Amino acid sequence: MSNYFLRTLREDPSDAEVTSHRLLVRAGYIRRQAPGIFAWLPLGLKVKAKIETIIREEMAAAGAFEVHFPALLPREPYEVTGRWDEYGDGLFRLQDRKGSDLLLAPTHEEVFTLLVKDLYNSYKDLPLSIFQIQDKYRDEARSRGGLLRGREFTMKDAYSFDHTDAGLDVSYQAQRDAYERIFTRLGLEYVVVQADAGAMGGSKSEEFLHPTAVGEDTFVRSDGGYAANVEAFRTLAPAAIDFTGFPAAEVHDTPDTPTIQTLVDSANANHPRPDGREWTAADTLKNVVLALVQLDGSREIVVIGVPGDRDVDLKRVEVAFAPAEVEAANDGDFAKLDKIAGRPGLVKGYIGPWSATGAMLGEESATGIRFLVDPRVVDGTEWITGANEAGRHVFGLVAGRDFVADGVVEAAEVRAGDPAPDGSGPVELARGMEIGHVFQLGRKYAEALGLKVLDENGKLVTVTMGSYGIGVTRALAVIAELNNDAKGLIWPEAVAPFDVHVIATGRDEIVFETSEAVTALVEASGRDVLYDDRRKVSPGVKFGDAELIGIPTIVIVGRGAADGIVELWDRRSGERTQVAVSELAAHFA
Repeated sequence: MSNYFLRTLREDPSDAEVTSHRLLVRAGYIRRQAPGIFAWLPLGLKVKAKIETIIREEMAAAGAFEVHFPALLPREPYEVTGRWDEYGDGLFRLQDRKGSDLLLAPTHEEVFTLLVKDLYNSYKDLPLSIFQIQDKYRDEARSRGGLLRGREFTMKDAYSFDHTDAGLDVSYQAQRDAYERIFTRLGLEYVVVQADAGAMGGSKSEEFLHPTAVGEDTFVRSDGGYAANVEAFRTLAPAAIDFTGFPAAEVHDTPDTPTIQTLVDSANANHPRPDGREWTAADTLKNVVLALVQLDGSREIVVIGVPGDRDVDLKRVEVAFAPAEVEAANDGDFAKLDKIAGRPGLVKGYIGPWSATGAMLGEESATGIRFLVDPRVVDGTEWITGANEAGRHVFGLVAGRDFVADGVVEAAEVRAGDPAPDGSGPVELARGMEIGHVFQLGRKYAEALGLKVLDENGKLVTVTMGSYGIGVTRALAVIAELNNDAKGLIWPEAVAPFDVHVIATGRDEIVFETSEAVTALVEASGRDVLYDDRRKVSPGVKFGDAELIGIPTIVIVGRGAADGIVELWDRRSGERTQVAVSELAAHFA
């Protein structure tokens, strides 16, 4: 350590939000260069390399071959697939001196596809699985959590190529199995959840989430085995209700009721239910006005009707309307709704699909505004909702009779206790961090880029693909989040930067002679050793650095050196045991 490139810090970095960020910087593993961008120092590189080694071993066991693409790529393949525009502001774009458009790749589906297209042309060449470990670049609006969400990050991405759907199923399962082995070896608890494919496209999609309070993803799971990201959760819609004989809807004065709670209070005070039950927020239909910003910059207004006891989940909305960006409607948007088709339009705070002049939203309206409803808004359900008149609401508005939506959308928040769509019981909510994602891409990219092979009958068929990603640097951060105490990191043996940390304490020459002998002995057993040979550093500082760095096994050479005795310190348990130097070889055998 007297000449190792390492400096530990006594103070936490001011921008550190999570434990892994704080400790990895303080212990000298990484160093900030810009928001979401970090330099890797020797200790950090050693841990990262060990994680990559485990991944490489399991990819090889799954039959995948390693390749390596550049991070700097041309625009054209991404333009063919539409992702040059779909990625929006998240894509780092640049030009070379000749004016050619380039990008820093956020992911590599296009060039993997083109590589196979360039080299393979027969079903006899398939199945094929290839992978790389490479840096990716995404211009995050708000990078956070150190390595948990950065603008530059290392990722393992693998791709499978088959000429049949059955073949894709086999390749997909092989990669999925490999992921389970990888995360088990890394000591990472994981939950496999159904997920939305997002900008990747494709059909089947599953995420490997590590349950953690600092996770940015919310997922649901049931005791019966169902698990899904909230974006992929599908609401179990109730059965339609026969509304024959239902009384006609009525409009009532409800002054000063711009919110759901004020509306419920007014309804109970002034318009009680005939059956004696109190009105609740679940009896109201909340109509949320959103603006969809399309890739060409155009702006579309949509209205989403959800039960009033639920909020709209913006993550679910973003998935529902991708690749458009979703914003809350602004004053300018509402101004355009004041008059629609030559008649009074929607009234902010009192919006509904119906008014005294006829249908305002939905299939029967002439507004041209899309009106989408939550799956719970089925035919025969009755609602209190805005009457499109200031200070007035309509009571007993029946879906399927008084209004017909343009479609159904999964936009409302998911709650603990909601029924799982597979009938396996109520769900609970938890937070998690995505550490891996597997997709069945199908033929989206192969079709767009012309990847075809001759099948058994000599007919050209489009190849079907799978995509499989692991966030290497994110996995490292998650491991650090899991393995620490108040004094520093405690790495699992599988990924620790060194196997053993030898500390020489004291000034007597016998201490340093014994420490060097111990270091040589441990290295002879095949262990990688960090030796703290600093002569003018106090034992307290050395112990503090050892606790901060987090190597799992520490050998302390001190007062007992003259008698051939050293101390073994288990960093995780804190247990210290005296051992004769002559017995160390057997201990590390």
